[in-house]
Amino acid sequence: MKRFVRRAVVTAALIAVPTMVGAPAFAAATAETPKKKPAVAVDQVAYETEVVKLTNAERTAAGCQALRIDNRLIASARAHSTDMANTRTMSHTGSDGSNFVTREVRAGYPKRDAAAENIAYGYKSPQQVVTAWMNSSGHRKNILNCASTEIGVGVVFTSSGTPYWTQNFGRGKG
Repeated sequence: MKRFVRRAVVTAALIAVPTMVGAPAFAAATAETPKKKPAVAVDQVAYETEVVKLTNAERTAAGCQALRIDNRLIASARAHSTDMANTRTMSHTGSDGSNFVTREVRAGYPKRDAAAENIAYGYKSPQQVVTAWMNSSGHRKNILNCASTEIGVGVVFTSSGTPYWTQNFGRGKG
């Protein structure tokens, strides 16, 4: 009898999980879990990698070389996205007064190679954020700047599931 009850609870919990393909957040209901804000269930690295893929597709279509991923630029981008998510602000100026060059240098990237930064919030998928950036002249210019050679992307979610995006560009030689 206990095995049947346990199986029924597990089955009910699995049925209660929404199946929203591409949705960045979802909440799973179980018999023991009280109702809470949605838990973020996104593969951060997969989202960041998809932004790089989509960015490189735009660049190569425009005749630029694909960007190489740089771990220092990823660290800088994630740190800035975390800062924006924690302060619920969207700004190129960090809560400590830093700019993208300062943040890239903090992450170990050479100052002379710091190139540009794109930021956004609220876009639920990599495709949405890259589309928004491509529809904005300044962001598009950063993406299609053929002098940039490296990239790092960071996405961080607030406790309520709002994504904050940062895309850092560099001109390093690899």
